[in-house]
Amino acid sequence: MKEYKTITEISGPLVFAEVDQPIGYDEMVEIETADGEIRRGQVLESEDGLVAIQVFEGTSGIDKNAFVRFQGETLKMELTEDLLGRVLSGSGEPIDGGPDIEYEKREDIVGAAINPYSREYPEEFIQTGVSAIDGMNTLVRGQKLPIFSGSGLPHNELALQIARQASVPEEEESGDDSEFAVIFGAMGITAEEANEFMDDFERTGALERSVVFMNLADDPAVERTVTPRMALTTAEYLAFEKDYHVLVILTDMTNYCEALREIGAAREEVPGRRGYPGYMYTDLAQLYERAGRIQGRDGSVTQIPILTMPGDDDTHPIPDLTGYITEGQIYVDRDLNSQGVQPPVNVLPSLSRLMDDGIGEGLTREDHADVSDQMYAAYAEGEDLRDLVNIVGREALSDRDNKYLDFADEFESEFVDQGFNTNRDIGETLDIGWDLLSKFPKEELNRIDEDLIADYYREEATEEEATAD
Repeated sequence: MKEYKTITEISGPLVFAEVDQPIGYDEMVEIETADGEIRRGQVLESEDGLVAIQVFEGTSGIDKNAFVRFQGETLKMELTEDLLGRVLSGSGEPIDGGPDIEYEKREDIVGAAINPYSREYPEEFIQTGVSAIDGMNTLVRGQKLPIFSGSGLPHNELALQIARQASVPEEEESGDDSEFAVIFGAMGITAEEANEFMDDFERTGALERSVVFMNLADDPAVERTVTPRMALTTAEYLAFEKDYHVLVILTDMTNYCEALREIGAAREEVPGRRGYPGYMYTDLAQLYERAGRIQGRDGSVTQIPILTMPGDDDTHPIPDLTGYITEGQIYVDRDLNSQGVQPPVNVLPSLSRLMDDGIGEGLTREDHADVSDQMYAAYAEGEDLRDLVNIVGREALSDRDNKYLDFADEFESEFVDQGFNTNRDIGETLDIGWDLLSKFPKEELNRIDEDLIADYYREEATEEEATAD
């Protein structure tokens, strides 16, 4: 390792140093301060005779007398199956006070793109236990399905519920030996949120099958750009070498993108839309596209990135670009949250583009697609009628319209609202759907096959409705 004492400038999280040999992009760096403290960094830019280094632990205390040592390799994650049950910092160091980790191998955190020819199409159902997701916007193995939320909304509680409850029922029934694991990558969260996460993981026993990466709000922004890559490298190792079905939950991608913007400003780059770097689309795609399945491998990587939309604006660059790359989105709604609905998922703007391939006979249940379509249509009509009621009053509506209005209320209170501690299997979710739909006359259920109506329609629900009227 060649050692330099040639720092020329320090700007925010960046250190600039002169060198007399070519230095590789993304190469790891050690910086030793005058009082002997060692800081880790990474080469961000390398030009003739000058390199820009982003320092993970921040640049305070570094001056022009510090020594710079180039490691000759890129940042690597130390991997082993024993990482399950452990809590690591945003840069992959254990912070739970547990024993030292004996790793099996070291892998580059940038990862390698999955060859499109080798990708296997995602079509196996993952049960989250949340009706609004399982019933209406189904998650399948190998998918990337983000949660679009807003500041102050309970997206963290929803993330914890999914981490706690997620399972692969198809393999559990068949006795398959593929195991399920959760990788939880937290970026820029407060110490209070971190404590809530850890309390929940430990209280429910979910930590045993999880690897947690914690980057707190007071940790350096540079480390925030490394955290999701550490998490995904760990997920790929467990999925494609140890045959786990891995669910990766990344929160909060907005903090990650803010870190990109901060570093871009320090490098004096020409900003793109709203000050974010022009390469943010590419950067996000490098993370999201690491989800998937590979032919010949039993494991899978499924992603649920969570982002808070600044100002609840889904045209903001972060949700906008995320929506282009991912396969749908789950919307957390402020109005439903103010009504006390838990989890406050608005199914109308939500979407899972791979849902149709992951449901039906042999995967969930043969009536799943029809029930979902009928509930979606009925809820959308009920929502439209709510606007009309504000103008003309409920008395002006027909009996049919009043049924749709009642359905919209009951759909939110009985189907979507289940609390953050209730785990519903897919059968229970669809049965609740039939309870609600059976309050309509059969002729109104025009999106459901007649054979399914004969099998599942609840005559008693219609009779109860008539009695109530």
